[in-house]
Amino acid sequence: MAKSKEELLAKLAECVVEMEEEEAEETAREYLEAGYPAFDGIMHGLVEGMNKASQLYEDEEYFVTDVLLCSDAMYAGLDVLRPHLPEEGEAKKKGVIGVVEGDTHDIGKNLVKIMMETAGFDMIDLGRDVPLQKFVDTAREQNAELICMSTLMTTTMGGMETVIHLLEEEQLRDKVKVMIGGGPISQKYADKIGADGYSQNAVEAVKLAKRLLSIA
Repeated sequence: MAKSKEELLAKLAECVVEMEEEEAEETAREYLEAGYPAFDGIMHGLVEGMNKASQLYEDEEYFVTDVLLCSDAMYAGLDVLRPHLPEEGEAKKKGVIGVVEGDTHDIGKNLVKIMMETAGFDMIDLGRDVPLQKFVDTAREQNAELICMSTLMTTTMGGMETVIHLLEEEQLRDKVKVMIGGGPISQKYADKIGADGYSQNAVEAVKLAKRLLSIA
């Protein structure tokens, strides 16, 4: 008997949490063959699983190595589902994403990037430990409308405010929306430094980006 959409989405999420790369690939194929939309499989299956894995890491039940294996399983499923996403008809909104200088934790950033690209954004990934000026220079060169910054360290949070000041100094602040996120970041901190928004996970990041850029 064919599995329901909900069963397959739950299975996709489980494959990610359980680090089952081959099974994630097989389940993704089964999901597509059943005629269900690739977008939902990514958002409500694979990404849901990755969010759970990230939570297990935050709760200190998973180690970094476990989360990396979870992300391998997610990518395996993603490789199957992504080619089946509907083509975006309009020009993509461009964003710059990276982990601020001094921090090399990029699991959360990678997840947000995948989600944003899945939702139709053109994301320029600067990686981790990114010099603060590079966010500004890249946004200007690429005519990006969005900068997404993350950090998991309290010692590097101040870099986010510096980037906003640099944008102001170079008369770019009114052209670029700034989103921030990461473990120690909060809405209160976003308000304090003058960021346009804060999101606590990758799913919320997409909703926030669409809201900031007035995308339906």
